[in-house]
Amino acid sequence: MNLSSIITLNEKSVQNNIDFLKKKLGKNVKISAVVKANAYGHGIEHIVPLFEKHGIDHYSVFYYSEAVRVLNSLSGHSTIMIMGWISDENIKDAIENGFEFFVFNIERLQVALENAKKLKIKAKIHLEAETGMNRSGLNAKVLNEAISMIIENKEFFEVVGFCTHLAGPESISNHLRIQKQIKKYQKMLFVLKANDIIPKYRHVANSAASFVYPKTRFDLVRIGIMIYGFWSSTETFIHYINNKRDKTDPLKRILGWNSQIMSIKEIKSGEFVSYGISYLAQTDIRTALIPIGYASGYSRSLSNKGRVLIRGQRCGVIGVVNMNMIIADITNVPDVEIGDEVVIIGKQGDLEIKVSAFSDISDMLNYEVLTHLPASLTRKILLNQ
Repeated sequence: MNLSSIITLNEKSVQNNIDFLKKKLGKNVKISAVVKANAYGHGIEHIVPLFEKHGIDHYSVFYYSEAVRVLNSLSGHSTIMIMGWISDENIKDAIENGFEFFVFNIERLQVALENAKKLKIKAKIHLEAETGMNRSGLNAKVLNEAISMIIENKEFFEVVGFCTHLAGPESISNHLRIQKQIKKYQKMLFVLKANDIIPKYRHVANSAASFVYPKTRFDLVRIGIMIYGFWSSTETFIHYINNKRDKTDPLKRILGWNSQIMSIKEIKSGEFVSYGISYLAQTDIRTALIPIGYASGYSRSLSNKGRVLIRGQRCGVIGVVNMNMIIADITNVPDVEIGDEVVIIGKQGDLEIKVSAFSDISDMLNYEVLTHLPASLTRKILLNQ
């Protein structure tokens, strides 16, 4: 390896996860792969072609800039849906590019109308309903205003979808709130239909809701964390396997992260390691210096807690995580040499470091660990053989 570290993406895992999701969600439910936040750290330009190769033709992003990146990564036609930020200046380009986008306030609907009129083409919109998340979306009153504007300007709008976002379906503690949201969504959908606005897609469910609340699948589901091989929460996974004979995880992690040893050092008993005095050697130890740190997405919260794999053995990260380096205790690993592979995330021999290991130690969500991986890290696709 001539790089300090490299992220690998396993195509077999991509295929496995998509096949599993399609089988469980059914042929009548469209899967929109959520590739916001640089495809959950996997890299938009790397993962989108793999998703496309294995049958995904609908993508959800948050930013307009992400939509452009997805468009440039595709070889054929797919739908791109922007769920969040588009500047007023970019609305025109979004409409011209055929991007679909959420409308969550009257101001955006007005800007979309102005630009659609100039272009003389329809803006493809998804009306987002406020059902109890209290984040973004049209409440009942504003929805009626939006309906009036759409009816008056039918030639400039295509209402592709009617959607909302559920406030934490991955936890049973939110069950009552979720049920209220679903009922409110249904009432608002009835109002829409009563005004002869029939969206192509009704969509409510993310990864967790798709499995915990199957009735929320409707016509389309926005699948993020699961398509990358992770369950939204332990609760969600337990809910899935609860009545199944086979308790093994059907999802496969796509991402791996490897580095190498750049230096080896002998430390005497009584000496401190790394910045400050957080780690004191209790005996003579041997350490390996590894060229990744918090600038690479390896959190400082893993100081004196993290683990890596070296020569098939688990080694503790000792001392404070530096900006560009971590130090591992290799005292009990024989024959270690400079240049040896270090697994940060993934398998080596019979052992595995999972993303969940990071989150368990640092209280970070799987989502956080993945999305903190910098876009600058080199990514390599492991193709199906």
